[in-house]
Amino acid sequence: MESTVFERMGGTYHREGDYLLPDLKAPEAPRIGKYGLLRHQYLRAYKRAILTGLQTSGKLNAHLEKIDREATEMEQRLIAQVAAAEGVTESLKRRDQLAWVGAMNNIRDRVEEIVLNDLIYI
Repeated sequence: MESTVFERMGGTYHREGDYLLPDLKAPEAPRIGKYGLLRHQYLRAYKRAILTGLQTSGKLNAHLEKIDREATEMEQRLIAQVAAAEGVTESLKRRDQLAWVGAMNNIRDRVEEIVLNDLIYI
């Protein structure tokens, strides 16, 4: 039996009943979160040349995953630093939950603005 192009490229088959089916694996889905999606939207709206370059080189998903990971790490680190600097602690949370929630929401909003300006919208 003559080999197929699929077999010459390293592909294999498995038998199911009377049929030979190719052993295909779907590519792993990219792990892109909130910041990766925001970066993609920004590139699509304002930086088409960069987006096209990343798409044609096959590096778009890796870029979006990297941006998402870096932005999430930066956000978590800055929230902890700002909360400590402003005295928003667990003791405040036990004493006055509403004040703690308000302070943490304020911190989270400010930190998100920093992350967006430093990593996403560049």
